[in-house]
Amino acid sequence: MTYCVGMLVRDGLVLVADTRTNAGIDNISIYKKLHVLADTDERTIFACTAGSLSVTQSMLSLLEEGLPCLDESGVPRTIAAQPTMFRVAQLVGEALSTAKRAIGATLEGSKINASASVLVGGRIGANDSGSDLMLFQIYAEGNFIECAPDAPFLQIGELKYGKPILDRALTYDTSLDEAVKVALISFDSTMRSNLSVGRPLDLAVVPADPARAQIRLRLSEDDPYFNRLSADWGRMMTESRMAIADPPFMSA
Repeated sequence: MTYCVGMLVRDGLVLVADTRTNAGIDNISIYKKLHVLADTDERTIFACTAGSLSVTQSMLSLLEEGLPCLDESGVPRTIAAQPTMFRVAQLVGEALSTAKRAIGATLEGSKINASASVLVGGRIGANDSGSDLMLFQIYAEGNFIECAPDAPFLQIGELKYGKPILDRALTYDTSLDEAVKVALISFDSTMRSNLSVGRPLDLAVVPADPARAQIRLRLSEDDPYFNRLSADWGRMMTESRMAIADPPFMSA
């Protein structure tokens, strides 16, 4: 199991993914799930993956090599050649569904799940009108949805434990610093309730202003900021709970 969250607020894009994979309690390992699909002056595109590792690895390989050409040019279709983020989402969806069908066919009759999902976020263009950041959730069948201001986050993987804080604390107008904080609290809540999600966490932050520097880092098992955030959040929840009035019917 894994957990990935993408946020698209007014000030920028935030993507966070854990790195824990497991095939049983005695077979736990680390695998990168936040991938760079494009990193140039003209385009910055990330992908977070959840689900079958064989499917997502195959999808990434297809995208790197290029999907088959649809015209007489013979040129493979790559991320670098797509004119818009919408076209990127379409290409990723096609690669994901192709990988799922191929691997699913070999697993037919087994109990192994070949399903996977992907978050794709970034922008194409540095300063022109078409350079707005966009975020998509790609499903195993290749279809996708786009993140919108009314619901400025998308999740894949083990999402239920981390969703309440996102619902309560995140809006489109949340600052980028606060969005990162909320994302990490969401992960802390998830890790408290599900041992199949864990650190290290990979983080990417792309400000809406191209002049601001991007952030890409890994929060290790002993990262001091995350440890402090986790401890502070637990303490503050206890203090807030104690400040709420006791149920009056308990003293009746």
